[in-house]
Amino acid sequence: MANQKPTKKESGKEIGTLHKSLAGVISRWVTKESDYSTPIPNLNFFRREAPSQPDFCLIEPSVVLVVQGEKKIAIGGEEYPYDSSHFLVTSLDLPATSQVISASADKPCLGFALKLDLRILAELVAQGNVPPPRERTGGSIGLGSVSVDILEPFNRLLKLMDEPESISVLAPLIEREIHFRLLMSDQAALVRQIASVDSHGYRVAKAIDWLKLNFASSLRVEELAARVQMSAPTFHHHFRQLTSMSPLQYQKWLRLNEAKSLMLNEHLDAASAAFQVGYESPSQFSREYSRLFGAPPKRDIERLRNQFNNVA
Repeated sequence: MANQKPTKKESGKEIGTLHKSLAGVISRWVTKESDYSTPIPNLNFFRREAPSQPDFCLIEPSVVLVVQGEKKIAIGGEEYPYDSSHFLVTSLDLPATSQVISASADKPCLGFALKLDLRILAELVAQGNVPPPRERTGGSIGLGSVSVDILEPFNRLLKLMDEPESISVLAPLIEREIHFRLLMSDQAALVRQIASVDSHGYRVAKAIDWLKLNFASSLRVEELAARVQMSAPTFHHHFRQLTSMSPLQYQKWLRLNEAKSLMLNEHLDAASAAFQVGYESPSQFSREYSRLFGAPPKRDIERLRNQFNNVA
C-alpha cells in the first residue's frame, strides 16, 4: 500500500498546511501593505489589508498565487477571481485591472507572483518529457487548480528567504521544477504556448515586446505584422484574441499609463507628458486619458497624490 495515492481529505489537509507555511513566510517579510521585490529573482510578494478598487496594471507572463484572501483580475471585460484554491497564469504582457476582494488587518490578502522563464519552458518542452496538453488554448490567461505538486516547490522556494547564501544555487533548480509542474498542470496548454516558437502567441509576444520599447513611435500595424512574420489580418485577429485589444489600443494603453507615471513621479504637466509619450495633441491626450482613468489628467493626479499623503 506504499504507493497508494492520498485521499482527497488528506490532500486538502496538506494543502492547508502548505498555505499556512507560505503565509507565514510572506507575513514575516511584508509587515504592512505593499508589494515586495524579494532577493529571489523574478519573485515578488504582496500584502493588502483591505478590499480595494480596481487598479490598472500590466501583468507579465507569470504565475500568481494567493495563499490568504481573494483577488480578481479583469481583462477585456472578462473577470478572473482567484483565491487559495486557484492560481492565475498569464502567457503575455496584458493590460488589466487588479482588485482585492477579501482582506482585513487581522487576515490580510497575502500572495506572490513568479515571472515565467521562456528559456526554461522551451528546454523542458524540447526534452520531450512533458506530455502534449489535452486541450489547445486560444487565450493568454487562465485559472488553474492549486495542488500539493504546485505548492510544495513554491514552499521550498520561499523558505530560501531564510537562507540567502543558498538562493543563487538552489533557487534556479526549484524554479525549474515549478515550470515543469505548471507544464503538467491543468493549465499546461496555456503555459506551453509561451515556449512554442511557431505559435501565434509567441509572435504576438514578440510584437508586444516591440510595442513596449517603441510605444512613443508612430505605429503601422502592417509593418509590425511583417516584423513578426504574420499577415496583417492574421496578426490583428490573434492580437485581439490574445489581449482583448487591437495593437493600436494596446499602444494607447501603454502611452497613457506611462504619461500617468511621468506626471505622478516626475511632476510633468499634462502637455509635457503627452508629447513625451507620442501624442501630438494635448486635447486628444486629455480626452483619451479621461476615458481610461475616469477623470482629466490634472484632477486624477491630484487625487492620487492626496491618497498617498493620507496613507503616509
